[in-house]
Amino acid sequence: MADNNLYGIIGVGRFGLSLAENLTNSGKTIIAIDKDSQKLTPLKNTIDHLLTLEELSRDSLRDAGIAECGTVIVCIGKDIEANILATLNAIELGVPRVFAKAISDDHSRILEKIGASVVNPEVEMGAKLAKTLSAKLTLDVLPIGEDFSIVEVQCNEKFFGKSVIDLDFRRKYGVNIVAIVRDGKAHGNILPTSIIEEGDILVLSGNNEHINNFQNKNSQ
Repeated sequence: MADNNLYGIIGVGRFGLSLAENLTNSGKTIIAIDKDSQKLTPLKNTIDHLLTLEELSRDSLRDAGIAECGTVIVCIGKDIEANILATLNAIELGVPRVFAKAISDDHSRILEKIGASVVNPEVEMGAKLAKTLSAKLTLDVLPIGEDFSIVEVQCNEKFFGKSVIDLDFRRKYGVNIVAIVRDGKAHGNILPTSIIEEGDILVLSGNNEHINNFQNKNSQ
């Protein structure tokens, strides 16, 4: 069974390094893999599972522990063949969430065809993606500009049975409830007396710092 707290990072360039550091700071366990051992050196004091692999076959990735990961991010850049091979093998090993870095539209389409979620990152994107991945109850993120986002969040049980006015998300967390998704239907007419029920998904808006603070509280 996959461990949702275990993350595999394949390819430790600028993006992979930034992602590994931010996920580690969020308390996640990391398996970092690269064919160049020198690229793993900056992580040697913070990550225990550092592996140098010349080939990214299914068997070698399985032996490295990738099959046990809840999430794998393929951060290989210029070597598109290696990127696609690692992504495909991670998916075939049954990893629940596989993200892959793409460097072109055609590359993105191929990754999507084989079932990966595509990212087009720079170093700064590593920190943003790490926050998204670390928020266990966050379902989706829609960035609106650099500092503002709309997110879908699976509601924590501590909110069940409480009204919107009692929870007072705006004052406590600086976020606004845009809608409540219940039984697959979005309800946008949110009243102060609206009650949060088990299974509800909250659609929230706010600046990224406030949303991240709420995510941390919601996942506790």
